Amino acid sequence: MPIKNRFAELLPEITEWRRDMHENPELMYELPRTAALVAERLRAFGCDEVVEGIGRTGVVAVIKGKTDSAGKAIGLRADMDALPIHEITGLDYASKTPGVMHACGHDGHTAMLLGAAKYMAETRNFDGTVVLIFQPAEEGGAGAKAMIDDGLMTRWKIDEVYGVHNAPGVPVGEIVTCPGPLQASSDEFEIIVTGQGGHAAEPHKAVDTTLAAAQIVVTLHTIVSRNVDPLGRVVLTVGTFETDSNQSNIIPDTARMEGTVRCLEPEARALAEERVRRVAEDTASAFGAKAEVIWTPGYPVTVNDATSVDYAAEAAAAAGLKVDAEAAPIMPSEDFSYMLEERPGAYLFLGNGDSAQCHHPAYNFNDEAIPFGCSFFAELVERRMPAA
Repeated sequence: MPIKNRFAELLPEITEWRRDMHENPELMYELPRTAALVAERLRAFGCDEVVEGIGRTGVVAVIKGKTDSAGKAIGLRADMDALPIHEITGLDYASKTPGVMHACGHDGHTAMLLGAAKYMAETRNFDGTVVLIFQPAEEGGAGAKAMIDDGLMTRWKIDEVYGVHNAPGVPVGEIVTCPGPLQASSDEFEIIVTGQGGHAAEPHKAVDTTLAAAQIVVTLHTIVSRNVDPLGRVVLTVGTFETDSNQSNIIPDTARMEGTVRCLEPEARALAEERVRRVAEDTASAFGAKAEVIWTPGYPVTVNDATSVDYAAEAAAAAGLKVDAEAAPIMPSEDFSYMLEERPGAYLFLGNGDSAQCHHPAYNFNDEAIPFGCSFFAELVERRMPAA
């Protein structure tokens, strides 16, 4: 029986898992219910090993094939955490936790990997080892790195690693990816400008931090247009701007801003940090003020291994998906990048159809995508580690 037919049979059960997780979302590393249910199901499937508490609340399970003569171990990853967003879908299974919802489809990712795990534990139609990775805190908490720091790659001797994320706007039954940079790095900066406050009627007796900070905001955006190679891919955004005054007739002592820089090339990432510091400090100095720059490195660039992309594209096509393996990169970031820094592998986007965008309060994972995602995972394992 073709894999996709088996997952069509399992779809009601997997959908029930997904909707239960959607109704009971949990944030970051605080995943007691979700992680416990994942571990319980993996044990019920008959996985050879189930370990909780990797990367604080991550779950790792192992399924061994019919033999292990190939000696290969392939990691498959799903993220489990939700977002601090109030849901407005009105679904029967909408979040029961005010201000928290699965607005990025991690409930769907987890359900698909659980479905693939059930099938692979039943059939074991491969020669080697599958390592199932259920990760906490993708949404800003670097849960992937936490699991790696806990020995994920070395303890289970993972050779390759793959992950899937849903893609609103891409038709169900399609999968897109590309070799090389797929998603951007994301770093954050805070700039604190200090001067000398004063009366708005006597600006010559003050050092106007608002004016200096405003000029910094404008000049920062020239980094992309004038310092980065025009063929490079960098996005800089200042998202907040505030002063320590709430009066219209006061020149404040301090102004503060926060922003992000996203890059697809490591060289541009290093350049952006250097230029943000120089622009802020020198511009402030020109106004007689001082600028302190606090740079917080975030997720690295998500870089797909070209050979692994080929493997994944072949498996997706064999599982009945339409494949675009030369898609354009995108600028959001993803902490699966840490796993791809450790091992060759690939990250792919699975069509979610005509849904609201991720991180929108009206978003919902499309259950029709479940058999395609499950089929991809299972087909990839069986093709990369064929049974003798």
